[in-house]
Amino acid sequence: MKKIMFFFVLAATIVSCAPKSAPVAEQAAEVAAAPVNHAAYTSSNQEAQQRVYDYLKAHGPFFVATVDGDQARVRPFGALHIFEGKMYIITGHVKRIAKQLAANPNVEICAVNGTEWVRVAATLVEDERVEAKKSMLDANPNLRSSYNENDDNIAVYYFTNATATFSSFAGDGDVVKF
Repeated sequence: MKKIMFFFVLAATIVSCAPKSAPVAEQAAEVAAAPVNHAAYTSSNQEAQQRVYDYLKAHGPFFVATVDGDQARVRPFGALHIFEGKMYIITGHVKRIAKQLAANPNVEICAVNGTEWVRVAATLVEDERVEAKKSMLDANPNLRSSYNENDDNIAVYYFTNATATFSSFAGDGDVVKF
């Protein structure tokens, strides 16, 4: 039953991350409007962000869905961190996900716990500062064998314009924004 629920939730995530009908120019405008002073930006709702973070950490791995041209792509992630009031994930610039995020930074994340799950729709913003990379690696030291805050491969992204929906088969979902 758990496998069936997992695939149901995964399919829903893929469908919800299907390419939007908005023109590429509109998507580029959204990216251009992203915060440029990474240190100054913080989540608009720290309590909601912490709730999502706690859920994802407790029920990982979580799955990140991106768009690759006209195809949805989903992959598992496990590393997550809050730094300077923002929730971050990490990957490498050599990975396909980094190229997909450069073309379209809109993602959806999903984590499942039995009959409950959370989906987070957000825009990811890359933070190229060494201190953000170091903080992520310090919080996830197992990644130091693959990444170094001073190399060109490491890519850390924080969530903006995030909407999390906590759902279950038992009833209505709870929506929070951060």
